[in-house]
Amino acid sequence: MIHRELYFATPVYIKDVGTPEYNEHLEKHIITWSENDSGVKKTNMYGWHSTTDMHTKPEYQHLVEELMMAQEEIYKAEGLAGEAFLGNMWANVNYKGGFNRPHIHPNSLWSGVYYVKTPENCGHLKLEDTRTMSLMSRPKTTDGEEPKHTWREVHFEPKAGRLIMFPSYVNHCVDPNESDEPRISVSFNFLQKGMFV
Repeated sequence: MIHRELYFATPVYIKDVGTPEYNEHLEKHIITWSENDSGVKKTNMYGWHSTTDMHTKPEYQHLVEELMMAQEEIYKAEGLAGEAFLGNMWANVNYKGGFNRPHIHPNSLWSGVYYVKTPENCGHLKLEDTRTMSLMSRPKTTDGEEPKHTWREVHFEPKAGRLIMFPSYVNHCVDPNESDEPRISVSFNFLQKGMFV
């Protein structure tokens, strides 16, 4: 019998952490922030991207605590040494037609998104295969279903209260918001203390 081992896998961690009440709190503060601050331009198109100091503001400390606990779980699961620290964090408001171009997060270890408000058809998160050479061929399977480890991209439907974390080198983007309501999320980067010494 042949033995199979899988290498070069990309871990993605998903956890539901938020409540509707807390998401209402976040939505209120993020919308007020967006109405009083022009934000910054990064990968966001037709939307608002806050400054990246969100984790220092008192109204968002509960979310920071949840992110820290999730990152600690990931450190344990991945066997990572040392401590994690939150390098930066920012809010995103994608209005109708708004999207985020493909990008990575340099100088970080783990990146992720927390969903605050997710109306129907507001845009999937898309993660791309990190193995660029795999794009050279597309194998066929006997049943027409590709096993997950051969997928070239994966789409995640956003869900309010859900947290998704992945390695910062993974190329990702957000599909256009086709809803009449804004899609609100929070993005962030974690680093490892002593990583860049």
